[in-house]
Amino acid sequence: MDTISVLTLRLAEAIGLYMIVIGIGGLVAPQRWRAMMDDLQRSPGLVIALGFPVFAVGAALVLIHSIWTDPLAIIVSLIGYAALIEGALLLAVPGPLIRIGLWSLHFTRVWAIVSMLLGLALFLAGLTGRATISV
Repeated sequence: MDTISVLTLRLAEAIGLYMIVIGIGGLVAPQRWRAMMDDLQRSPGLVIALGFPVFAVGAALVLIHSIWTDPLAIIVSLIGYAALIEGALLLAVPGPLIRIGLWSLHFTRVWAIVSMLLGLALFLAGLTGRATISV
């Protein structure tokens, strides 16, 4: 896949690898996702402790990569904005996100497989893509 930036390729690889690893964790030990959601439901401090790095990673991605020129760049940029928004919501009004997280536990294996497949697609797009500037 062609993109305008080497940064897009490296971020796609990193995000894809993260999604693969999270997906493997969801398949191997889905009870950890349940335990995590239970912990978040009980501990407002933990929600803030989680919200801050999610917000920081999202903000960093948005600051260094807000590129809307090609499909891969758009996907990477959208992931950055999604992380920024998720972190902000965890810090400001975590209730709705926690409820969505609790509901999604009914589909842990499905989410894990989807995460692995999307992660693999992103990782391979980053690994095999080319950074070009077309004029």
